[in-house]
Amino acid sequence: MAEIHAICFDHPWNEKALTSLLLLPSSVGLLCRGEKAGLGMALIRCAADEAEILTICVVPDQRGLGYAHHLLEHAECLARERGVLRMFLEVSVNNKAAQKLYFRAGYSEIGHRPAYYVDGSDALMLEKALTKDGQNRS
Repeated sequence: MAEIHAICFDHPWNEKALTSLLLLPSSVGLLCRGEKAGLGMALIRCAADEAEILTICVVPDQRGLGYAHHLLEHAECLARERGVLRMFLEVSVNNKAAQKLYFRAGYSEIGHRPAYYVDGSDALMLEKALTKDGQNRS
């Protein structure tokens, strides 16, 4: 997972950071594998009836083939199984491809975090209701 994250991001999480998160009972990691290598990964953290997508990524030469959508759907399904009603995430204002993925999947903007990322870029805060009980606030 650390190798995939390093390929996908300028400021990736290292193996120690990912391992620490994966050891938490509230965390769920997903790996999308090809025949010879990892294609993508996602990491979510659940707390009570809410969950957050901590990271989701697909290696550059495999983007546009539906892997990110598949990872997102599977993450939401696993969250629902844990009783999660709403999913949250932050996405860079500069990451138009990820925004497109999330908005198409039913996420709504609920806020904005100035200078949230290491590079100084802002983040959009997004939310999606995973069940009828978890109605979006927006």
